[in-house]
Amino acid sequence: MLLAPSILASDFANLQSEVEMLNKSQADWIHIDIMDGVFVPNISFGIPVCKAIAKHAKKHLDVHLMIVNPENYVENFARAGANTISVHIEACQHLHRNLQQIRNLGCQAGIAVNPHTSISQLENVIEETDLVCLMSVNPGFGGQKFIEQTYKKVSELKELILKTGSKALIEIDGGVNADNAKKLVDAGADVLVAGSFVFSSSDPMETISNIKHIS
Repeated sequence: MLLAPSILASDFANLQSEVEMLNKSQADWIHIDIMDGVFVPNISFGIPVCKAIAKHAKKHLDVHLMIVNPENYVENFARAGANTISVHIEACQHLHRNLQQIRNLGCQAGIAVNPHTSISQLENVIEETDLVCLMSVNPGFGGQKFIEQTYKKVSELKELILKTGSKALIEIDGGVNADNAKKLVDAGADVLVAGSFVFSSSDPMETISNIKHIS
């Protein structure tokens, strides 16, 4: 299991030290949520902040684009240091083309899926993606309650991946904590994104270590 703390929940006033803490921790990736205030009802940060994170990060940068028209921005995020770029299936009119674009930039291509979106919509693109990010909360804000239906979706997605021979990883984003981490991994999840649970704890490094050992 890979653990990807979400930098959105960190202390922005001390962003460099937060990234350096993650470098020293047992975290595998650093998850970066990009919100535009259009696709989701919130605005986070953009390309300059992503570039600033990459300057200090020593770990895989997992960029999650919660934005409209992502094809207009993926090249700049690739240049800013992204290793994986995920776009929302709900925001892409030409998803297959978007995935090819990301891969052609030398990044892993991911598909993010909102809670209401059916796994069946991935059937024709699952072999073209490296990662499927299942949203286990409604996107736009951190600290939300985990949606229990997610476990069923993970199992359905795992079945589709095995049936098609896809090598896609399953990522869970939203409400991940010590209580559900093992159950998610047991259901088939490969990557867990944890934000508030990590950065709101008294000892984020210890919290990261605990999640890694739980699952």
